[in-house]
Formats: sequence, C-alpha cells, structure tokens
Amino acid sequence: MGAYAAPMDGNVLDTIGSPLVVVPGPAGATVAAKLESRNPGGSAKDRPALYMVRAAEAAGAIEPGDRLVEPTSGNTGIGLAMVAAALGYELTVVMPASKSVERRQLIRAYGADVELVEGDMLAARARADELEAETGAVQLHQFENEANARAHYETTAVELLDQVGDRRIDAYVAAVGTGGTLTGVGRRLREADPDVEIVAVEPASNAVLSGGPTGEDRYEGMGPGFVSELTDVDLIDRVEPVAFDDAVAECRRLATRAGLLVGQSSGAASLAARRTADRLVAEAGAEPSTAPDGGPSTAGGADAVDPAAGPLVVTIFPDSGERYLSTGLFD
Repeated sequence: MGAYAAPMDGNVLDTIGSPLVVVPGPAGATVAAKLESRNPGGSAKDRPALYMVRAAEAAGAIEPGDRLVEPTSGNTGIGLAMVAAALGYELTVVMPASKSVERRQLIRAYGADVELVEGDMLAARARADELEAETGAVQLHQFENEANARAHYETTAVELLDQVGDRRIDAYVAAVGTGGTLTGVGRRLREADPDVEIVAVEPASNAVLSGGPTGEDRYEGMGPGFVSELTDVDLIDRVEPVAFDDAVAECRRLATRAGLLVGQSSGAASLAARRTADRLVAEAGAEPSTAPDGGPSTAGGADAVDPAAGPLVVTIFPDSGERYLSTGLFD
C-alpha cells in the first residue's frame, strides 16, 4: 500500500475550503454550486468568522482569553464557536429563539454560551449591544465588518475562479443575509469580468432589497429584514425573491434527485440559479428546458464542464440540511 501523500494541516482552521459541484439545471447551461457545508464548521460562515477574529487580533482589540459576543441566526455563531475553541476565546452567541435547535446545540458543543431572545435579528443585535456594554465583551459586528466580505473576496472567490478554469462565469447568484458573501465574491468576480451578472436572492415575504417593507419569513440565515451596511447594492444587477415553500421544495428535490442535502437558503439559491440559467438560455435564443416537475433535463456530467456548453451560472450553497432536520424541512 502506498503512503497517503496529502499534507498535514496545522489545525482545523487550515481545512477551510469547499468544492464546486455541477448541480441539476436546464439543458443548454451549466449550474454549479460551492458546497460550503464542507468547511470544518459546516457552513460558509467559517470563513468570515476566522477573518473577523484575525482582523480584531491584528488591530489589538482582542487576544486569546478574551470574551466575544455576537448576534447571529446561527451559522456565524457556529463558525465563531469553532474558531473561538481553536484559538482560545470565550464566546456568547445571541440568537433568536425561533432558530433551529441544531444551531444552539452545535454552538454549545464547541463550548460557547447561547442566549436566546424573542424576536428577530434586530432584537438579537440590540441584546448583543447590551451585553457588550454591560460585560466588556468584544462584538465583531458581522453586518458591517469589512473582514466579513474580505474573507469571501480572498478565499471563496479565489477558489471559485480557480475551479472554473478557463470557463467564463456568466452569472453569480447569492442568497443575502449579512451581504458578505454577495459583496466579497461579487467584487472579485466583477474584477475578473466586468460583464458578469450578479443576482441577489432574498425572501419573497421580506424583500427589502427589492424595495419592499420588512416582513416575517421562515428562513434561517437569509433576509435579516434590513439591508446591512456591508451589502454593496451597487454590485447587484438583479434581485430574485424566493418564497419559502418553493425553497423547501427545491431542498427536497436536490436531496432526492441529486443526493445534495442542503439548507433553506441553499434551496432558494438553487432555484434562483436555475431561473437565471433558464433566462440566459432563452436570451441566447434557445428554449429553457427545465422539466415540468422542476427536475433537471440534464444533471451535468462531462459535457457540463465543456467551455462551449452554454452559459455558466455559479452559486453558493451556504450549509447542510442536517442543521434543519428539527424544522421539518425534509418531513
């Protein structure tokens, strides 16, 4: 038997990174998604969690042993809990009580504290501000922290460009929460190709990017009810509102038709990416060919990575469906 030749990583944080995988989409186009569940903490938020902590260290604002506090719908809290455990920080996460049980269990498993609040992310942010003032804990302010977007600019987008090789990205589709993923990746892709189309995805019932009023929605991790300071709205060419029930149906389709177990915002991103691919195919003069039941007319394969295979739409699947099982997502 030959020796395993892969290098040894120094710690869990060195394993951050994700594959780009072709997912079911319409004939005449390729849809591909970065599976961010492959990060060590299980989501896209591992990247900004590490970058925000490292930026605060570089600024002299924190050092190991200090306590951090952060409001989150879950994934940033999980990512920060993992980073805090690896680097020696204490952490309190403030989270709306409506978010999934798995989220709070994962945060506590890493040794962090969880404080639940009634209400939405605005209520969580207000409570985190109170804890910061009362206890002296340091808040990283993910909704306006430039390191959040920079993490995706320097890692997610760089990986993505390398993974597509010589193929041109026609459109980039991203679900919007803090806006860090859309902004960081979008800026890097726009530098590489000024003509790339950037599509933001938001809840249909809480469509603030579309100019609608703040509303209630059942997504966890998308659509905080406000446009964050971090979101570069000038990058956005198009906004795709997605109804929650449609995103759930897409999650179930991806699980049963493609073997991809993803969360709610991934379902919304997938549906918006397929809509975008359909539109680009139609604009190129061909008929969109997604099957009537919402299933794919092609599932990728060797032809799907051919540079001559039509438009390429890329998106981000932020996390796994495993942290939504208690919500009935797959019931």
